[in-house]
Amino acid sequence: MDALSALKMVATPAAGGLAPGSVQNLAGSVANSIPPAELQQLIGANSDAPFSTTAPVSSGSGASFENMLGGLVNDVAQKQAAAGNAVSGLLSGQNVTLHQAMNSIEEANVFLQMMVEVRNRLFDGYQELIRMQI
Repeated sequence: MDALSALKMVATPAAGGLAPGSVQNLAGSVANSIPPAELQQLIGANSDAPFSTTAPVSSGSGASFENMLGGLVNDVAQKQAAAGNAVSGLLSGQNVTLHQAMNSIEEANVFLQMMVEVRNRLFDGYQELIRMQI
């Protein structure tokens, strides 16, 4: 469950607030959706860092491209985990403001949209290569 759908789940538009018991439900669903070992790794990651690739991208190495794509997927996962933690912190009364939570949600959304566009471009390129006549 991502942070945006969790917020939509607990918000009641008619009352303009949170449903009773929704804080506990959301905190439980966020905590159960990420394995503890992975959660500890994500908490230690710097969410403000730009894309992290372990090797420079060069034209002669296929592993570098794989690392770049893997880094993009990891960055998206980190941003979504940070957004989930921000929403969880906001709902549990920790020192997280609404602005910080919404900012992390939007940041995770932008990263996810970028990853989807990269995937779409790669798929289009692959289809173009398949259509080429030899």
